[in-house]
This record gives sequence, structure tokens and C-alpha cells, in this order.
Amino acid sequence: QVQLAESGGGLVQAGGSLRLSCAASGRSFGSYAMGWFRQAPGKEREFVAAINRSGSTTYYADSVKGRFTISRDNAKNAMYLRMNSLKPEDTAVYYCAGSPGWYLSTSRSEYDRWGQGTQVTVSS
Repeated sequence: QVQLAESGGGLVQAGGSLRLSCAASGRSFGSYAMGWFRQAPGKEREFVAAINRSGSTTYYADSVKGRFTISRDNAKNAMYLRMNSLKPEDTAVYYCAGSPGWYLSTSRSEYDRWGQGTQVTVSS
């Protein structure tokens, strides 16, 4: 089974950029569709972006479309989230997640592998 670990979070000013990484252990990373979710204090965990197994298809929440880019490198067992033009409302704990399904998904229930999360704080 795949285990996931995020890194790359931190404090950044509004308008700045960060790149999150998700490192996967195990040999089956390429058999998982992957996604990024985030959870702000007092709010539900929400979908941010997803990518299919090969990396050929991506999907974004409207709130991040045009600012965030999801990618993966199956040879390195890694997934990334490039975040540009960050806003204070992007402040949250960001989680990477893996889904054994064939297709990417926006639904939390489709994901059965989760990392521990990394904090992103955007100051105004």
C-alpha cells in the first residue's frame, strides 16, 4: 500500500507562490489517481485539485483554477501542487490523497490514502 507525506508548506505573503510536494512510498503509486484537499479552521475539508494515474488529465476547484497547477512524476513516486497568486483565503492545511479508482475524483470518499497535511498560511 501507498503511504503519503506532504512537504513544502509555510508562510507566504498574498500574491506569492509555494510548491507543495507529496512523496509516496510503495511500488503502486502509479496505480492511484491523486488529489489535493485542504481544510481551513472550522471548515470542512474541501477538494482542490486532482490528477489521473498517468498525469494526462487534471481537474481543479473553481476557487484555484488558473492559479494552481497539479502534476505528478510516477518515476519519482511524487506529486506536486504549484500555487501562484496566493490569497489569504488559501490559508489551510493541505493534504495529498490517493484513490485506487481508474479516474480522478473530487469526492473525499473516493480516496483511501491520506498524508498528514502541511500548513499553508497566506498573510495579507
